[in-house]
Amino acid sequence: MRAEIESVVNDINESLALLRRHLDPDQARARLEALDREAEAPNFWNDQRRAQTLMRERQQLEAALGNFDRISRERDDAIALAELGEEESDEATVGEAEAALSKLRQEAHTLEVEALLSGEADANDSYVEIHAGAGGTESQDWAQMLMRMYVRWAEARGYKPEIIGEHYGEEAGIKSGTILVKGHNAYGWLKTESGVHRLVRISPFDSNARRHTSFASVSVYPAIDDTIAIEIDEKDVRIDTYRSSGAGGQHVNTTDSAVRITHIPTGIVVQCQNERSQHKNRATAWSMLRARLYEAELKRREEEAQTAAAAKSDIGFGHQIRSYVLQPYQLVKDLRTGVESTNPMAVLDGGIDRFIEAALAERIHAEAKA
Repeated sequence: MRAEIESVVNDINESLALLRRHLDPDQARARLEALDREAEAPNFWNDQRRAQTLMRERQQLEAALGNFDRISRERDDAIALAELGEEESDEATVGEAEAALSKLRQEAHTLEVEALLSGEADANDSYVEIHAGAGGTESQDWAQMLMRMYVRWAEARGYKPEIIGEHYGEEAGIKSGTILVKGHNAYGWLKTESGVHRLVRISPFDSNARRHTSFASVSVYPAIDDTIAIEIDEKDVRIDTYRSSGAGGQHVNTTDSAVRITHIPTGIVVQCQNERSQHKNRATAWSMLRARLYEAELKRREEEAQTAAAAKSDIGFGHQIRSYVLQPYQLVKDLRTGVESTNPMAVLDGGIDRFIEAALAERIHAEAKA
């Protein structure tokens, strides 16, 4: 085979070797068979919580094995196609095989990073909270752009993003918003996105077309289920209700259905307004509060272990994790890893995988070293 094709194949093989060590396919298949036998028992669903936990484990094992086997099989097929093309001097066939292998290399690399997501809550759904920094309409518009970016990223990965709260700005954008991203390893993938994001552009709100710098903060924390006990004393919380903000017109909410809960000892504030029912918003807000408290506990443990948990900071200069420059040149740069892209429009359309993977790899390396 050609040297460039051999290089791609070697990269795929390295990723598969790491996946094999992490997954142990033979042991995983044996576990999958055991779970299938257990699920066939007539009393399996008597304990709903245990049954759901086992079914999640089965689903994750089946997906991991399926991906490992598929990439191995498609690698072999592409190698055979490349060899056939070279024998017949068919450049189109060789090019087709090379493109297939390049795609497999990216998939194998993504699975390799995902295999290393073994943190306590990495497999969980994730909340993404976005807050506009100082700067009024300019920063509020930037916050809404970030919200769209994460929604697009989640959709592209096959996750189910749900906007569960938006506090709209007076002219445009949002002052704050929260997305619930549902899917396996959603928190593991998103956890390094916490921090301040900086935008530089010609302002569409400035009649003199001057360049503006805007900031917005992103906070990521895991959604938790009933298997994780988080005790909250009701005397430690304050619950406020208010009218949901909206874009106006027929969608204006005329009842106090939105709910805000403040946890007084920690100062943590959560709010939900996506439902018209105050009861449903209250239930969602309680779930968010439990998740925030759980995330605070995870961060405390990480700090005690001297891992690379990011400290909360002001929304402004000197604290950003990523910079998005649209004018006078086009560049997105992650200030932690040095990863760059000269296509900010693709990044803002959800193309942030390379930034996430680099930050995760650096964090995993730091944790392993610690």
